[in-house]
Amino acid sequence: MRAIAHDVYGPADLLELRDIDKPPIGDDEVLVEVRAAGVDPGVWILMTGRPMAVRLAVGLRRPRVAVLGRAVAGVVAAVGANVTRLRIGDDVYGTCESGSFAEFAMARQHRLAPKPANLTFEQAAATPISAVTALQSVRDARVQPGQRVLITGAAGGIGSFAVQLVRAYGGIVTGVCSAAKVELVRSLGAEDVIDYTQHEIDRGGVRHDVIIDTAGNRPLSLLRRAVTPRGTIALVGGGHAKGWLLGGFQRQMAAPLVSLFGSQRVCGVTARERHEDLDELTPLIESGTVTPVIDRTYALADAPDAIRYLAQGHPAGKVVVTMQSAASPPTK
Repeated sequence: MRAIAHDVYGPADLLELRDIDKPPIGDDEVLVEVRAAGVDPGVWILMTGRPMAVRLAVGLRRPRVAVLGRAVAGVVAAVGANVTRLRIGDDVYGTCESGSFAEFAMARQHRLAPKPANLTFEQAAATPISAVTALQSVRDARVQPGQRVLITGAAGGIGSFAVQLVRAYGGIVTGVCSAAKVELVRSLGAEDVIDYTQHEIDRGGVRHDVIIDTAGNRPLSLLRRAVTPRGTIALVGGGHAKGWLLGGFQRQMAAPLVSLFGSQRVCGVTARERHEDLDELTPLIESGTVTPVIDRTYALADAPDAIRYLAQGHPAGKVVVTMQSAASPPTK
């Protein structure tokens, strides 16, 4: 099968399109014929091996898994002896173990769910990591109906889902994005939008009940000024932030300690990959309450370009790699 793989950590220039064997599956695992794969910041982290702490989990000197990609959408091609939730021929989406930038990928059954009937495979591949992280952010922030919720990075992969989910929970959304994406964020359900090139999030002394910070580039002191005295700040991601050892993840690790000093609650959001969250998202997607936003799609051979585009930091929604022989050109 064809796959995008690497043997050493480094830039996208080191990635290669190779012919390799299909991944084997165990008793609790599923072989998925990949139709599309999501591109997320985790792909960049696993490609570069930065921040350095991530190498404790994925390989100190070189990556243990050569093929990149985590989010996957496709068709079940084979199942292990203990797999009971899925059958050969099922359309599925979720996260995989062996790398989704390939024609076949291996996944554990508890990380896959039936694909929403109204989504294309490209839309489904855009959903698992970003939408699940957004769902867990809204849940961890304890968003309640009528609360004023500010979402940084509102046009990004996680942020675009978070805007829609907060609306579904009954929250009143203020999105933060660049001027070019204001209309997109409004179309997702934001009642107000802050253009960060013109105003900071604490403009006019406005106080929000909840801040979901997906951008990860604002100091905690600024976030605390923009939230009510007993409000909540949910810190999401941070892998692209400066810091060779932990990147931006030290903010999440320190969140419980920060909450001890003051009346505001600060929580770090760590995504958990499980089919129960996908099952919760599916009816919201099938009802039209939540819709994936795709910025660009790339063919498998062009996956390095997809990662480079993501690394620029300004996609409007998600970037997707498709296994179709003729992918749509990388245009908006």
